Amino acid sequence: MYITINNKEYEVVVTKKNIKNTYLRVKEDMKIYVTTSYLTPNFMIKKFISNNENFIKKQINRQEIKKEKSNNIYFLGNEINIIKINTIKKPYLENNTLYVKDDNDIEKWFKKQTKIIFKERLDYNYSIFTRKIPYPKLYIRKMSTRWGVCNVKLIKVTLNSELIHKDINCLDYVIIHELSHLIHKNHSKEFWKLVEENKLDYKIIRKEMRE
Repeated sequence: MYITINNKEYEVVVTKKNIKNTYLRVKEDMKIYVTTSYLTPNFMIKKFISNNENFIKKQINRQEIKKEKSNNIYFLGNEINIIKINTIKKPYLENNTLYVKDDNDIEKWFKKQTKIIFKERLDYNYSIFTRKIPYPKLYIRKMSTRWGVCNVKLIKVTLNSELIHKDINCLDYVIIHELSHLIHKNHSKEFWKLVEENKLDYKIIRKEMRE
């Protein structure tokens, strides 16, 4: 099934289940997904879609904005441009523009900056931390559900490599958060007091990162 919205055709994917109500949503693939009862006829599905056209338009617009943002490249919270030049031997950043030879250079450059900057920020935040703690081993990897992890037993802090795209304040907060776990293992009141002791604006940063 296909429908036309704003002179553009969208595929409708219908899934029938043992439910009473009908639901719809627009996913990242820009298809309209309808979940409804086994007993709902096609003409009722079409009527439901027509009645919710304004909602669908908003969902389509939301996905388009989301897709556009995901295609942008950020370095420490700032959007940067990418210019590819075949003759470049070594990638470099100048005036918010990253000059590279190809896509491989982009990944290599970010990986190198991640190692350098994460170590520098760990050293800095460790030096100003208000409690005496052992210096942790630093590991960096891409994680899908966490910004950071602290292994208290091994005295090891793992940071999400995606933090390189966030503002430096976000990186500092995650580091402080994980260092605080070397004193308090769980998220108790005392833990959050210690985080605030070392990062006064942590609540604002947490809210921004969630959004």
